[in-house]
Amino acid sequence: MSRDGSAIGVREFPALDHHERDFERVVKRRLAGKFDDWPNEAGFEGLTVVRGPVELRVTGFIPSWATGSLYRTGPGGYVCNVENTPKGTFKTTHWFDGFAHTHRFDIITDPHNTKGPVQVQYVSRHQAKEYVDAIRKTGQLPGLSFGQRQDPCIGIFGKFMSVFRREEPEPAPTSANVCVTVHADLPGFTSKSGRKHAGHRGNKAVYLATDASLIQAISPETLEPIGLARQHSLHPLLKGPLSSAHAQRDPETGDLYNFNLEMGPCATYRVFCTNATSGVTHILATISAFDLKPAYIHSFFLSPSFVILCVPSSHIGYMGISVPWNGNIVDAIQPFDRSRTCRWFVVDRRAGRGVVATFESPAGFFFHSVNSFEKRDESTGEIDVFCDVVEYPSTDIIRAFEMDVLLNIKGREGPYVTNEQRIRNCLPRLARYQLRFCINKPHKAHRMGLEKVFEIKAPHAGELPTINPNYATKKHRYVYSLATCGASTLHDLIVKTDLLTGQAVSWNGPVGHTPGEAIFVPCPQPLRTGGEEADRDENEDNGVLFSVVLDGFGKTSYLVCLDAKTMKELGRAVCDWAIGHGFHGLHLEAGVLQN
Repeated sequence: MSRDGSAIGVREFPALDHHERDFERVVKRRLAGKFDDWPNEAGFEGLTVVRGPVELRVTGFIPSWATGSLYRTGPGGYVCNVENTPKGTFKTTHWFDGFAHTHRFDIITDPHNTKGPVQVQYVSRHQAKEYVDAIRKTGQLPGLSFGQRQDPCIGIFGKFMSVFRREEPEPAPTSANVCVTVHADLPGFTSKSGRKHAGHRGNKAVYLATDASLIQAISPETLEPIGLARQHSLHPLLKGPLSSAHAQRDPETGDLYNFNLEMGPCATYRVFCTNATSGVTHILATISAFDLKPAYIHSFFLSPSFVILCVPSSHIGYMGISVPWNGNIVDAIQPFDRSRTCRWFVVDRRAGRGVVATFESPAGFFFHSVNSFEKRDESTGEIDVFCDVVEYPSTDIIRAFEMDVLLNIKGREGPYVTNEQRIRNCLPRLARYQLRFCINKPHKAHRMGLEKVFEIKAPHAGELPTINPNYATKKHRYVYSLATCGASTLHDLIVKTDLLTGQAVSWNGPVGHTPGEAIFVPCPQPLRTGGEEADRDENEDNGVLFSVVLDGFGKTSYLVCLDAKTMKELGRAVCDWAIGHGFHGLHLEAGVLQN
């Protein structure tokens, strides 16, 4: 049985009129704070590297068309003790600052028997050896972090000097801690030979990214770090320290889109595009104003014609100086203020018109955009851009991922367990925004308004959202995410949300089984029913989901394969060890990165 007495497996949530009731149930369970029955420690402590490849035991059925390599990244030592430092044992205090650890699951078939059972092999590797070595030498993190609590022994002079610390001109491949997202074929980054890579199909490396302007290249076979690069290698104006871990790709051309944030008296956001064919980078828009603050931004939106940058209310204090002064981003973020609205900038990525529309929405915060698509009226020039996002009413969620909270350490978990309002603030909402504007003359746009179309609360939607990748920049119906019924300090189910009906279907394992991000692999031979629109609707959820699940009691993990249409389990590949609670992943078809 599951945590609430329902059967393990698929669960259908009630209709829309029960959303608020289910949300209140989650709040009540979280407020009760009974997390001891859902252990997550095995995903944070004692994690090991498996160089492999090691063949995993497969039960059930994994379809042969889902073959390829599944990459997952995240920390592999969240609370990993670094002993014998000058300051004693070092412990990570925020989930996002654990030491980089990347995993690869190779899903393969016998070339001589393609109808035979699928095999799964596993390999993993740490990517931050020199970074950890530096901690051993000094007892503190080398440089800035996301949320690591600063050593109280660091005085005013030490903080002052950290503001002016110089960047290493040639950083070693393992000297940085990069483990948030996984990308393939990134165009524009320079190899050791000095040649700029084209992308889409020409680059034979896998890349790891974080919310800094730093990219780490790793070998797709051994996972060994092979290089570090900063965005200024793409373009000299991309010299700011912050960016988005979730760079976006044009699904047709493979062009790379992102932004770079330079902090100073006026924050400057530079939205850029790197051409997948030439590797050349162009600045699409430079956004700066006296009242525009630097902010922590994890993701943005890409529609067929526009880059949409939303600057949330996670403002960084003192023109950005707070980051080096505090040594991390979390402590540099100003206290949440409802008067500081979210600001939206719509940037033309087709005709070179820069910012064509701006909007404001109530104060809030988000980690993850979901998707963006457009609807046009050619007769009037009106354009509707729809942006789907997982949002929060405040920035409280950022500190809810501190280790004391996730590990439910009594007496140190703070208000994230005992304060009802903070519990509400930390539950995700899946929302759709409609941005309407009119471009009736070159270089001119008439703003008409921003509207929130809908909002779906937990547990009917959750975090780490994914969709069928074939629907990127297109109108989509289904979103897959990690939700909670309130039994765990993390997530306890994978939910499929139907944006058309508002209904949700979920999969959950036994008590203590914590799922990771669900990665959608579409079926390569979609069904044909008649009519393009009908086929699109029928085929959007025709695929499988892969998720790495931790068995908190057994201290082992498994890769589960779910039918994305029914959310029923098809099969799994079982490990004899635990895999850490990671962030994001990427599935590559077999042969995509072969030389």
